[in-house]
Formats: sequence, C-alpha cells, structure tokens
Amino acid sequence: MHAHDDVLTRLRAIGWPDDDAARQALAEAEGERLARVVGQHRTGYDVLPGPGEPVLRVQPPAPWTRPRFPPEQRAVVGDWVTLDAAGKQILSLLPRRALLKRAAAGEHYRQQPIAANVDHVLVVVGLDQDFNPRRIERYLVVVRASGAEPVLVLTKADQCPIVEDCLAVLEEVRDSGVPIHAVNAKDAGSLRVLHPYLAPGRTVVLVGSSGAGKSTLTNTLLGIEKMKTGAVRERDSRGRHTTTFRVLTPLPQGGCIIDTPGMRELKLSGDEDVADSFEDVEQIAAECRFRDCSHGNEPGCAVQAAIAEGRLDAGRFASYAKLRDERDAAATTLAQRRAEERVMNKALNRRLKDKYGRR
Repeated sequence: MHAHDDVLTRLRAIGWPDDDAARQALAEAEGERLARVVGQHRTGYDVLPGPGEPVLRVQPPAPWTRPRFPPEQRAVVGDWVTLDAAGKQILSLLPRRALLKRAAAGEHYRQQPIAANVDHVLVVVGLDQDFNPRRIERYLVVVRASGAEPVLVLTKADQCPIVEDCLAVLEEVRDSGVPIHAVNAKDAGSLRVLHPYLAPGRTVVLVGSSGAGKSTLTNTLLGIEKMKTGAVRERDSRGRHTTTFRVLTPLPQGGCIIDTPGMRELKLSGDEDVADSFEDVEQIAAECRFRDCSHGNEPGCAVQAAIAEGRLDAGRFASYAKLRDERDAAATTLAQRRAEERVMNKALNRRLKDKYGRR
C-alpha cells in the first residue's frame, strides 16, 4: 500500500488525477511502467515517467505507424502510456478522460487529436485585433465536445481601454457557465486567478490564435523563459516565432500545462453538440410555431422576432446556424468514413482468412 501511495504521489506531480476511476486504472496497471506523453514527433514520442526524471524518447507500437490506423487511437500529448522494461517502446495506451480534437485542415476529412486527459481548456484571446466573439463561440463548441471544461482567458487587459465593453459582448458566454478572466499575461499577480485550475493532479491546455499570448502566459506561470515568444505586429496583432509544437510542462503550482501552436483553422470534427454552447438560441427556437422552422421567413418564427426586438444578436444567431450546418456536414462525412473503414476492414479480414485459413 505504501508503494502504491508513492507511485500515486509521483504520478500526480505530472498530472495523474486522484479519483475512483484513476485509482482503479492505477491498480489495474500495477507492475507496469507508466509514463506521460509530453511531446510528439514525426517518428516517436517524448514521455516523462515522473517529476525530476529525464524525458525518454520512445517508439510507437507498430500498428500506430500504418497509414490507415485511426489517428484518435494513437497517443497524443497528455496521454498516459505503458512502456517496455527498457523504456524504449510504448506498449499500450491507457483509457482517456478527455480528448480535445478538431477536423484536420484541408479537403480530406480526418480527425486530428490535439491533447488528451485535460481538465480545463484555456481559450486564450487577446484584447486587441484578436478579439472575435464569433471565433470564441467556435472554440467553445469544440472544447465542450472534448470532455474538458472551457475557461476563457482574455489577455492584454492592461493594454485595452474597453475591457468592460468586451466582457459585456460575452454575456451569453458567461451565462452559459464559462468562467471568463481578463488578465495581463506578463504579470504573475494577475494570473493568480488561474491557479485554481493548476492544482496537483490537474492538466490544462491552452488554445488560441498566434499572438494571443499563450506562450507568454506559460512563461509567467513557470517563472522562467521556457517557451519562445515573439513581439506582436501592430498592424495585424499576429505573433512571431511562437510555439510550433505541442508540449506538456509541469508547473510550480502543482499541475501541468500544454501549450499548442496558434490555430489558423478550427474545423468541427462532427462529434460536437452545438446546442450546448447556444442554449439561449435553442430556448428561443423552441417557441417557433413550426417544429421544423428554418428561422427564415416562416410565419411565427420566434428567432426572427427575437432578433427584430433586440433580444437576440443577429451575429450570434448567424454563428449558431453556421456552426450547426458545419457540424451536420462533418457528422455525415464522419459516418461515411467510419462505414467505409468497416467495409475495408471486413474485406481485409476475409482476404486474410482465405489466404491463411482460420486459426
């Protein structure tokens, strides 16, 4: 029991939670060498077995290297894995508590995992030209599908003369239960409001566009200049020379933080529930005369009436409709892809049975 507690204490320092599910997982993995993925590369992973221990460069299992292997079944930064005795090979992937993902950029649809086993996703938005309520709504839809809790962090509050006006624009976001913190990412005192999310056994991931202040925020929390940061160009508020890969770092506050590259495109994966982020719109839509109302020119449309009366922002409804349609299209594509993969797998299994027979 004492040895079990020592293992738990060591793992909690790199983000292992202390709840019933985690304790059961630890008991089932007794005798195996556990580590956490802290970096991901083209040909392998960096894993951390415990606090103060050296980072190990390890190889993935052979199936993960196959082109058609589902990306979401490979390890990603934040995952817990078991290693071989030599500490050179990943043997298995432990069950996840949360997975933040998006659809990969480009025309060919694939899901792209971003980070695993996170408790909170800090959506970092600069109070400059980066401030965009519609993009914030998109981030929140993706975050809520991950199993983690979203937190909105507005940086550069010390440079913004209209902080209260910006907060007022986000009233619906706050009403939906999302905490909002306006901070100066360079000031450690200003960032104390984030410490409750950074306790031992907790992990947060930062998402946001380039130049929003993610790496600056990480540096300040660490108290050292670990992440590269770059000045923001005044004409377009975009950062330079910032994070180019995902990396997990233990924090002095006791938890762990994952910084991510600035995301130019955040496409829905098809697994999201848009209604969760637009409960105000959904409540109004429920009052429409027709159940299948498209909220256009139909008589008795409560949504259009609310927009005309100023009870619903037209931009917010347009964002809801756009994200809903995008999600539906992605869900259809996802279902088709999964069906095709099932057919291909069955065909492959038949060929193998025909060639080698049943065993």
